[in-house]
Amino acid sequence: MSTSEAVEVPQHLAASYARSFGEKGRAWIAGLPALAAELLERWEVKRDGAAGAGEASLVLPVLRHDGTRAVLKLQMPRQETTAALVGLRAWNGEGAVRLLDHDPVSSSMLLERLDGARTLTSIEDDDVAMGILAELQARLVSVPAPQGLRSLGDLATEMLEQVPQAIAALADPADRQLLRSWASVTAELVDEPGNRMLHWDLHYDNVLAAQREPWLAIDPEPLAGDPGFDLWPALDSRWDDVVAKGDTLRVVRRRFDLLTEVLGLDRARATGWTLGRLLQNSLWDIADGETALAPSSVAIAESLLNR
Repeated sequence: MSTSEAVEVPQHLAASYARSFGEKGRAWIAGLPALAAELLERWEVKRDGAAGAGEASLVLPVLRHDGTRAVLKLQMPRQETTAALVGLRAWNGEGAVRLLDHDPVSSSMLLERLDGARTLTSIEDDDVAMGILAELQARLVSVPAPQGLRSLGDLATEMLEQVPQAIAALADPADRQLLRSWASVTAELVDEPGNRMLHWDLHYDNVLAAQREPWLAIDPEPLAGDPGFDLWPALDSRWDDVVAKGDTLRVVRRRFDLLTEVLGLDRARATGWTLGRLLQNSLWDIADGETALAPSSVAIAESLLNR
């Protein structure tokens, strides 16, 4: 597969950008093959397999001139992609995929290649999987947040301003009361937002098997804040399996206990910031037209509050 071979953009990626960003997204997709060709040449790498894509990025397996296996990740420049570059540079491969090179203008990254086919979801024993994730998360949040990242304090303040309108959009009075209670807890914590570097999306599918270490985190959306705000993606991991086991509250509590113990977190504070995260997720859902709280959010809140 030659460096000059044209890059084909997967249809689902093009559709995702058109849906999320409209004309700006379609324009970025149109320029993607040329951008990929430019970076393949600039970084002296050649294609080494089929392209992959999620909802927001195109990933090309490549070989560097010295034979090292890597991936070229291309995504439209946004606040999140800029933050990812800041975070990956600061972590420098400690618990996270290593950044080999980057283009600050296009937000493109050259990353070490991990095993994209093997995530933590492949580990059936939930305690083992959660233990691996918790150890990685403890390493990631041990790093003080560098300058240039969004602050949880600012984020939480913005969230609280949106609450009255969001409450009015909920159909069930019980849901309205829950959202009020999550907002109340968040308001109590907003003046102590923390200063660690959070991954913000560390769940089972964002931990891949690797060669340099057994497992490494990928796809961060770094934020400066309290590690308690970073637990929800782990608690929500493989949710359908959790529900299918028929003991949702116990599983969530066990996960929460394991995470807070390994990370050394104050449980009450971690509970509060997890409710803040549920508030954020609910505000996003309501902005997208939902009129009820997500059952998983309600279950996680019940698990943590009714012990």
